Amino acid sequence: MGIVILAEKPSQGRAYADAFRNIARKDGYIEVNDSRYFQQKAFITWGFGHLIELVEPEHYKGDWKKWSLSTLPIIPETFKFQVAKDKRKQFNVVKKLLHSATEIIVATDCDREGENIARSMIMLSGAAHKPTKRLWINSLEEDEIQKGFRNLKEGRQTIPLYHEAQTRQYSDWLVGMNASRLYTLLLQQKGVRGPFSVGRVQTPTLYLIYQRQQAIENFQPKPFYEWIGDTKVENGSFQAKYQEKFQTEEEARQRLQKHNVHEGENKGVIHRIKKARKKNKSPRLHSLSTLQAKANKLWKYSPSETLKIAQGLYEKKLISYPRTDTHFITKNEFSYLKKHLPAYQNCAGVQLETAYPHAQKRFVDDSKVQEHYAIIPTKQVRNLQTMSVKEQNIYREVLLTTLAMFAPDYEYEETKVQVQINGMIFERTGKVELNKGWKALFPKEEKNRNGKKGENDNLPVMSEGESCLVEVKLKEGMTQPPKPFTEGTLIQMMKSAGKDIEDAEAKEMLSKTEGIGTEATRAGIIETLKHQQYIQVKKNIVRVTRKGEILCQAVEGTLLSSAEMTGKWEKCLSKIGRSQGSQDVFLGHIEKFIQSLMENAPNHVGRIQESIKDMQDQTAAGSCPFCGKGKVLDKGKFYGCTAYQEGCKFTLPKFICGKKLSGEMVKKLLVTGETGVLKGFKSKKGKSFDAILRIDRGRLKFKFPVKNKV
Repeated sequence: MGIVILAEKPSQGRAYADAFRNIARKDGYIEVNDSRYFQQKAFITWGFGHLIELVEPEHYKGDWKKWSLSTLPIIPETFKFQVAKDKRKQFNVVKKLLHSATEIIVATDCDREGENIARSMIMLSGAAHKPTKRLWINSLEEDEIQKGFRNLKEGRQTIPLYHEAQTRQYSDWLVGMNASRLYTLLLQQKGVRGPFSVGRVQTPTLYLIYQRQQAIENFQPKPFYEWIGDTKVENGSFQAKYQEKFQTEEEARQRLQKHNVHEGENKGVIHRIKKARKKNKSPRLHSLSTLQAKANKLWKYSPSETLKIAQGLYEKKLISYPRTDTHFITKNEFSYLKKHLPAYQNCAGVQLETAYPHAQKRFVDDSKVQEHYAIIPTKQVRNLQTMSVKEQNIYREVLLTTLAMFAPDYEYEETKVQVQINGMIFERTGKVELNKGWKALFPKEEKNRNGKKGENDNLPVMSEGESCLVEVKLKEGMTQPPKPFTEGTLIQMMKSAGKDIEDAEAKEMLSKTEGIGTEATRAGIIETLKHQQYIQVKKNIVRVTRKGEILCQAVEGTLLSSAEMTGKWEKCLSKIGRSQGSQDVFLGHIEKFIQSLMENAPNHVGRIQESIKDMQDQTAAGSCPFCGKGKVLDKGKFYGCTAYQEGCKFTLPKFICGKKLSGEMVKKLLVTGETGVLKGFKSKKGKSFDAILRIDRGRLKFKFPVKNKV
């Protein structure tokens, strides 16, 4: 009998154990005898992330195993759970301990998914009736763990988060199982090889990328014209610009005529000089999304890689909890950061003038911190040389961004100059750096930024009313298409996806939840899109594949292609998390949504037949030599004709006599009727032989090369 502390994974459990006295490590758990915190023996045990999972459809009904339109929709009366096969041993350890527990302390990650992981284990172990407490901390440092165990929450306070996560889990299962099968089967009827995975977050994300790609591909560059004025004053020269741009050369020249200005040299006057001393505040403390975007920009790390590195640093007790969506900390964190400033500077190898020794509302606001605070260094400081290069990069970025909070503002003097020629105003803004301030902490970034500018910000000394000569020139430019997504900018777009939504409620919700997906899931969503072969990332540029394009066209116009859907879902889910919404009502809406898909998707998929044909033409190995009508496509385990529904039975195997046929071999076979001499075939008796493959009346046959007689 004793208290059971339920962690999310082994590393978290070991971190908790390090904070206690008198521990004994066992198989799958750790015994704790520490009277400072527990009046009886305590047992720390753990899962392996999502140890409990929903069962597959066939566990409800045998008919649901087969993918068929006739069996849709798949909606269980009651959801069932099972232990993942490779995690049963650990579950049995957890179950045995929970059965004998007098009290359970939920100590998984402090978010809705952490709550779901713990409560699912408790529920499946038959221990849901036992009293629970909740550990709620943002750091795995010993003193933070100890503080957390002294201030445990009542377990009932966080149970609504479990209901929210479970509702999310059920609804994702329903949409995924039904929509994936629906679109896969409908597209297969049109000759498109599947399967197609469809989800409430991954599909809107894919559609975001598709929309950007379409905007780039359909972009029609248009010329524009603008007037440039190369201006000479007594102490030097600079270039000014007329602010309005013109669509045609004629419009541009009419503007000159209006002011009686001619192309070439004109007499002008310095009309106005306005100087202002300006300051830029240091960047906000990092959330996971901003850290992922920065790491992708600087080092081309994928969002999932950045999360993995940050999670490792968290488990080494060097940074705070990384799956956070806030940029704020509380006064408590600010206090310890201030105390450790010398150690942080020494670690990062920088010198800092402390301009802001007191908390600024821009960074420190207790009211803005609910579950987790921003990503910051912990009280522990480790030599950078003990880390891998990637760990050094991420840790140093967190360190420097935190130090910047204390550093002086970046200060510069901005000078705006207006040059007038007969009432036509040319303008130029120059900037003179006065104090690098916090930017001195990021010299490489500043060097890269300045190197790309190609224009000197410094302006010559001049005065209002001074005469000048202005060489007026017409410059032609072309409008530019939108930039393609990198993985970093995609993360940022997912976070701000609500800005283009018309529905006011959905937009407001997305604003509060910061877009589609969560800090913890966005990186995984991108990895899922890669795994499903919907997107490719080359040289850090994200592109939609032909398979991804077909799915986007299939779901176009439905809520599955819109961030609006996620906004409405998150609105309802968050209400459940605050005990203001009903799981049953929400799932009822999901069932209606699925039914609507069943009714409308067939007609919509039918309308993209031309796009499907284009894709098949582009990806086909060649024309069918048997029927002459269809195209031969890779069907997974074999090559087959697209006209099979019209009766064409032509197929080609991928393996023949132990040899795999490559795509190039198949293409040559279809175009010329035969391959060259291929080596490595195996007879039934295991002997190797060489042969030419040829097609004869729609059948694949061997042709043996003639051996030269000696």
